[in-house]
Amino acid sequence: MKIFCVGRNYAAHAMELENDIPDRPLIFMKPATAILHKERDFFIPEFSDNIHYEGELVLKIGKNGRSVQKKFADSYISHITVGLDFTARDLQDELKSKGHPWEIAKAFDNSAVLGEWQDYDQFRNKLLQFQLLKNGEQVQHGDSSLLLFSFDDIITYISSFFTLQNGDCIFTGTPAGVGPVASGDKLEGILMGKSVMNCNIR
Repeated sequence: MKIFCVGRNYAAHAMELENDIPDRPLIFMKPATAILHKERDFFIPEFSDNIHYEGELVLKIGKNGRSVQKKFADSYISHITVGLDFTARDLQDELKSKGHPWEIAKAFDNSAVLGEWQDYDQFRNKLLQFQLLKNGEQVQHGDSSLLLFSFDDIITYISSFFTLQNGDCIFTGTPAGVGPVASGDKLEGILMGKSVMNCNIR
C-alpha cells in the first residue's frame, strides 16, 4: 500500500501558513508504517514540541492504473473517509528554512490516521463536506468544491508518475484551521454529517 498526500490544496490553508499557491499538485508520500492502527491512541513523539492536526478527505484506490485519463479518474475511487495528517510543524519549518526535504516532519510512525471507509458510490458526483472537531468544537471545515485540484486532477497527476494500485490511499489536502494538539485532546472527523473518525491524543 502506498500513501500519497497532496499539500496546499486549499488556498486558505496555503495562505494561513504563508505558502505560495501551487500551479500543479504538490505531492509527498508516507510509508505504510505511518498508519495509526485503529483503536490506538496517538502519542505525541518526543522529537517535536509542535505537532499539528490536519484533517483531510482521504480516497482509497480500487483498481490498478497508470497514466489514467482524467475522464476515467473517478472510476478508480472505491472508498472515502476523513483522515488526519499529523505534522511536526517545528521540524518542518526548520527543514524548509534550510531547503531540506521534510519527510521526517510528515511521514513519521503513526502520523496518518484513517477513519472508517465509506463506499464512494453513495457520494459519486456530489460535493463533499467534512468537519474536524477538537474536543467537541469545530476547528476545520472542508468542501470538495474548494479544492484547488479535484479528485480527478489528483489521480491523473499522480498516476503519470506512479502506478496506482488497489488499496493505495490519497490524502487530498487540508483546509484552513490547522493547529497544535496536546495530551488529552480528542479529534473527531465528520463526513457528510456522519462521524467516521476518532483519535485520542496522549
